[in-house]
Amino acid sequence: MTQSNKYTYDILLTSDLHGAIRPVHYPTNAYSHTGLALLGALIRRMRERAPELLLVDNGDLLQGEPLAAYAAASQDNDKTHPFIEVLNELGYDAAVIGNHEFNYGPDMLTRAVQASNFPWLSANIVDAQSGEPAFGPPYIMKQTACGVKVALLGATTHYIPNWEKPQHIKGLRFLDALETIRTWVQHIRDKEQPDVVIVSYHGGFENDLATEQPAEPLTGENQAYAICREVAGIDVLLTGHQHRSLAEELHGVTIVQTGCNGSSAAHVAVQLEQQPDGQWQITSKQAELLYPEASDLPDTAVMVLTEELERHTQAWLDQPIGEIIGDLSIQSAAGLRLAAHPFMAFVHQVQMEATGAQLSNAALLSKESRGFGNKVTTRDVLANFIYPNTLTVLELSGQDIRDALEQTACYFSLDDQGEIRVNPSYMEPKAQHYNYDMWAGIDYELDISRPEGSRVVKLIREGEPLRMDSLYSVVMNSYRAAGGGNYSMFAGKPVLYTGDTDMALLAENYIRTHQPLDVPHTDNWKVTAG
Repeated sequence: MTQSNKYTYDILLTSDLHGAIRPVHYPTNAYSHTGLALLGALIRRMRERAPELLLVDNGDLLQGEPLAAYAAASQDNDKTHPFIEVLNELGYDAAVIGNHEFNYGPDMLTRAVQASNFPWLSANIVDAQSGEPAFGPPYIMKQTACGVKVALLGATTHYIPNWEKPQHIKGLRFLDALETIRTWVQHIRDKEQPDVVIVSYHGGFENDLATEQPAEPLTGENQAYAICREVAGIDVLLTGHQHRSLAEELHGVTIVQTGCNGSSAAHVAVQLEQQPDGQWQITSKQAELLYPEASDLPDTAVMVLTEELERHTQAWLDQPIGEIIGDLSIQSAAGLRLAAHPFMAFVHQVQMEATGAQLSNAALLSKESRGFGNKVTTRDVLANFIYPNTLTVLELSGQDIRDALEQTACYFSLDDQGEIRVNPSYMEPKAQHYNYDMWAGIDYELDISRPEGSRVVKLIREGEPLRMDSLYSVVMNSYRAAGGGNYSMFAGKPVLYTGDTDMALLAENYIRTHQPLDVPHTDNWKVTAG
């Protein structure tokens, strides 16, 4: 928008869509007033008002919803990925590589990038040999009709090698995002002399925005706070990865984050005024989150482009897998985390049979997990195993196991009435239920009335106290095996097994081969308050 010597530059962001294109809640098949098809209506309204709008996706597009899983499993090498067709249709100017873009392997990601009518940016993911950005230019330049010059730089959390299968990132190096952004912003300022510098970073904030104190272990996974504080020359920082909803100012930098699954888009309006020497100067910036209006209908073109994919996905989701004897339903995720539960016993059985490990730990990854009824379909499995996690077996000492249990016990605290609750530190800056592990192959008890670090009051294997100096094989997901979630006692331990099949498929195969499936009740652990 322009008025004589004043101009407003509009930026619109989507992020962490995770395959949420159509307005469907796939576990129940109910309508959901979210997703890119609904945001498409919002995008088109914004573009009518601001034809020079900069439209950016900040990553984690290709993995997530069953629609994404089916698109990956059935991808025709000769066809453009349906999600890329959608972004092309909506006229995206750029996208940033997210960590989940790698989940289905390099071939699918390469085809997606090549089919896009826009560049994919990530300055800090480089070719291991050349050192050049691996997916395209590190930044793009835009110039408006009135002469305002805008730079957009992309970067991605460099923590990806701690999660991703090595074969999916072969030939790539992940440079420190903070240092890479610092270098490129200075380069852009010196060479391009832009009026507005925007950084789109698939990463989040490591510090609490109100107190400025560290909010998580400083692993480097999230560096957005340091980027705002330490890198000079950034006007707007577009963030993601943490699935938070943010629109504010931090150290003079306008910041936004859009939540996830197409719940909202973020809009930043940058007001500029032309100076007597002809240069444009920023006078103010406003950020807001935009949600689909109640009256909005899904964008017709987006729905048409994904109609065939949706039809095949629904048929796939309704395929029967097997029958369950007993009750593997989850009535309360909070209750499941307080004592041994049949559904988690099932998860442990899958993990231990797949790997032959002596012990198993696992978390309930989805807040929407409802377990299984008597008849199980593909939809049920994918509703409970929402990430393409693979398994790793580590060799751990009894002391490592005790230390891990003490760490997992930090998930709880006591309220003013002495009742067990989730530790507030696990709810901010985002909910971290996925960092609470439950174990099989040992008997244990956690007493939350005791100080952190001394809450394991029972730890037994096969009727005897677990020996601190003995070694055990323990299966867990690859994120945890790398020490993710502040489980530093796992990092660097001997690896006995690495799998390449994700948990959803392992669970499906387990059910099919154990028909009818009868998971016996276990009571090997519990959490108490004294």
